[in-house]
Amino acid sequence: MPVLGVLGAGAMGSGIAQVAATHGWEVQLIDINEEATVTARNKLQKILNRQVEKGRMSDIEVKGIMGRIYFGSSMTAFETADLVIEAIVENMDIKKKVFKSIERIVSPDCILATNTSSLSVTQIAASLDNPSRMVGIHFFNPAPLMKLVEIIPAVQSDPGIVSKAQSIIDNWGKYTALAKDTPGFIVNKVARPFYSESIKIYEEGIADFATIDWVMTELGEFRMGPFTLTDYIGHDVNYKVTESVWKAFYYDGRYKPSFAQKSLVDAGYLGRKTGRGFYDYAEGAVKPEPNKDTDKGHKVLHRVLAMLINEAADTVYMGICTEEAVETAMTKGVNYPKGLLAWGKELGFDYIVQLLDELYERYHEERYRVSPWLRDKV
Repeated sequence: MPVLGVLGAGAMGSGIAQVAATHGWEVQLIDINEEATVTARNKLQKILNRQVEKGRMSDIEVKGIMGRIYFGSSMTAFETADLVIEAIVENMDIKKKVFKSIERIVSPDCILATNTSSLSVTQIAASLDNPSRMVGIHFFNPAPLMKLVEIIPAVQSDPGIVSKAQSIIDNWGKYTALAKDTPGFIVNKVARPFYSESIKIYEEGIADFATIDWVMTELGEFRMGPFTLTDYIGHDVNYKVTESVWKAFYYDGRYKPSFAQKSLVDAGYLGRKTGRGFYDYAEGAVKPEPNKDTDKGHKVLHRVLAMLINEAADTVYMGICTEEAVETAMTKGVNYPKGLLAWGKELGFDYIVQLLDELYERYHEERYRVSPWLRDKV
């Protein structure tokens, strides 16, 4: 039976453990905080029991899954691991230190992987004596439900190791998308305008946040509007990712964070988890009514879509991933209703380019520069 080591028993780590154990792997789920492992065990048992109640699993299956997961607090348990995935705090220094320790414990053939969503896999790999066995394996939360996993080779990664890691995740029933080690990889890079352009439209007073959410869900058929989604994710988390991508791309205006979101973070209005974000979640709070003007709504929708389509096109142009990978990433990773390149073709690439050029003429901001990939389609 193959063995997976998971470092970090938070929501992401325990979710990855559940996925692997469900597919027949033995899992060593380790966290230096013993309380965290107890909490993880109880939560996982509760989640699986719920699956039994809904008729999606049998008691025998649940016992098998739980029986294949070992909870502990010492990384020495990774001695027999074939693959170790780190799912701890997004801090480069801590990750480097941890991987140096793990490398001294595991076998020479063990694949080492980070679940980082925004840090450089190449920089993490540089901390190892053998950086060729490092790869990024980026799951999305909640790991058992989200279908996409981004596979990110470091500059130093052995191609054979990358292929083996991708094959393992494919066999766990996930869709994998191979991405170059650049800030935000695919999803967290391409998705930035969904939030940032929506907030910019709100800041300009073109439409309020309730109206923009209505536009994106009712007219665009996205599962959540950008303001509902950022409230759900947490503004501290979403703002940090935006700021991280912006800085990593040398302060490119396309990824610039917004004052409106920073103000919420500064005020401690982090969204659902604090009871207030763009929306007020207090009991009895009145939810604002959207303006359901479909003509104006389509203008808002197309402006956000143009930015998303341009970002997807530029991601392909920069060689970060293939056309197929960007379409898979956005439909399976964040459940977009259509692949963005396909959406651009449907609306007309000439229309998207014209809209972006008009926005540039109005604002003279670099964020509206058109990707050469799109220009070539016109």
